[in-house]
Amino acid sequence: MRRWSVDSVFRPLFVAIVGLFVLSWQPPVGASPFGQGVFGSNVPFGSVTSLAISLGSNVNVALAPIGGNQFSGTGSHVISVTSSDVVGYSLYTYSPSNTNMVNGSYTIPASGNVSAAPLSVNTWGYNTDGSSNFKGMTTTPVLLKTATGPYTSGDNTTVTYGVLTNITQGAGSYSISVTYTAVALTD
Repeated sequence: MRRWSVDSVFRPLFVAIVGLFVLSWQPPVGASPFGQGVFGSNVPFGSVTSLAISLGSNVNVALAPIGGNQFSGTGSHVISVTSSDVVGYSLYTYSPSNTNMVNGSYTIPASGNVSAAPLSVNTWGYNTDGSSNFKGMTTTPVLLKTATGPYTSGDNTTVTYGVLTNITQGAGSYSISVTYTAVALTD
């Protein structure tokens, strides 16, 4: 649903003809007809909606031995989306440059899992359900969540990251940049 501001609603087109004044009004393209929509719900008529996203903290994953010369660990953080939009939002994630966790010349690639499944050795992944199944990160945005309704106090999504390695993986701290994007739903 699009919001109208006073400027966009009452932007008449004036056409002057000698001796006669003609006023022609056209609503903004794509706007709802007058009387439709939810007026005064969380965004008073004529007000601008807002959308903000915040990240609780960076994720630190400590690996622990799980037997058979393998090491595993998980860590999570909370993404909070605040919106005054009465329709909702979609939350996306991706890693813009590449999907390998890096420590100098050592890397741990993202899992090849397209849907949530156990990790293969020497891979990492993410989920939003806190389970032991993970999806692999991509370099293009992937939908994490769609939420309907205004969230003036914030709507939280916990993202959990998991890593599974073996003893052949180089020791040290690995890192990767992950991007989250919230997009307001307007229809």
